[in-house]
Amino acid sequence: ELDYAPPLYLRNSHLHTVYASFARSELSVEGRLRERVDTPDGDFLDLDWYQRGHDRLLIISHGLEGHSERPYVLGMTQQAVQQGWDVLAWNYRSCTGEPNRKLQSYHSGSTEDLDFLVKLAVKRGYKSVSLCGFSIGGNKTLLYLTRDKQWVPDEVRSAITFSVPIDLVATSKKLAKP
Repeated sequence: ELDYAPPLYLRNSHLHTVYASFARSELSVEGRLRERVDTPDGDFLDLDWYQRGHDRLLIISHGLEGHSERPYVLGMTQQAVQQGWDVLAWNYRSCTGEPNRKLQSYHSGSTEDLDFLVKLAVKRGYKSVSLCGFSIGGNKTLLYLTRDKQWVPDEVRSAITFSVPIDLVATSKKLAKP
């Protein structure tokens, strides 16, 4: 059991969730390279690379209706770059403001795109790959590492997830409330 008590002004779960979006100052990380890659099924993904020539890579998966330029993604990117990591912050299908070629969108149970990116990173020479997922990105990360573990390359060394919705039905009901 955790001994955590939020400050009085963050006792409301909704305020607690959105507080960081308002309290955090604008972030930017220099050296972003946007790349569009074609997926094996004929669609595309937009990737933001922050490369400093390291042989270890952190792949960041954003949350529901997010994208690679959200403050929480940029904050994690900034910290990782400062700690000597290259970073790949990727955008799920149709999350960069442009519709994808296929009707397929993203969903919490789909790990094919994450698998494609991990294998792309290994193919490009990264010796160590770590995964970071927020919310639905955390869900994708955990599914990838457990359900698909027989296909996860040995170069994947670690993962961290934040605010993962474990019970998607209960989560969607909570989000539907005012």
